[in-house]
Amino acid sequence: MINVVITDDHQLVLEGLTLLLDGTKEITVHKCYRSAHLLLEGLKEHVPDVVLMDINMPEMNGIEACRVVKKEYPTLKVIALSMISESNLIKLMLKNGADGYLHKNAGRDEIVEAICDVHAGKKYLSQEISDILIGQDLKDDHKISNSPFPKLSRREEQILELIIDEKTTQEISEQLFISFGTVETHRRNIMIKLGVKNTAGMVRIALEYGLVKR
Repeated sequence: MINVVITDDHQLVLEGLTLLLDGTKEITVHKCYRSAHLLLEGLKEHVPDVVLMDINMPEMNGIEACRVVKKEYPTLKVIALSMISESNLIKLMLKNGADGYLHKNAGRDEIVEAICDVHAGKKYLSQEISDILIGQDLKDDHKISNSPFPKLSRREEQILELIIDEKTTQEISEQLFISFGTVETHRRNIMIKLGVKNTAGMVRIALEYGLVKR
């Protein structure tokens, strides 16, 4: 029996995955955690075989959490879970030790296959994720080849520029004619893509790698 823990900041996702996996003969879900910090605390008491880890989490994102987990528990297998299927983000997660990468629209059979494969010592990338990586390699886009980060959307670039200009979320919302919540969602996605946990880190990375036009 493969012992699994799930880390995601959405209770609905945790409950759904638990119900799905507890119905299989190969896998048992030991525990669920609502944050990376809770996962790290939990691992001090119990180390499972596989961790299903959301990338987009507050305070500590999945990229940073994966790096810490693999450093402290090298044999623990980590499968990334994300709604984002962007090649540089996938590569960044794999670079930081992930053993597999699943899109959150994956079905039960694919999730079980991924868990079994990484538990057996293999890497797991779905056909969809593999196609994305191959497609990006074939494009060979030299404009972003020097950046280890996923390409920001035009809206994300606009918001990042305004953050660097020290605009508040409310000011950005008013200037771009979008809701406060939309700005916060973009801000959170930018931090995920850049692998940082606060505004200072976001600004540092943006300026260091020339991610915005100044």
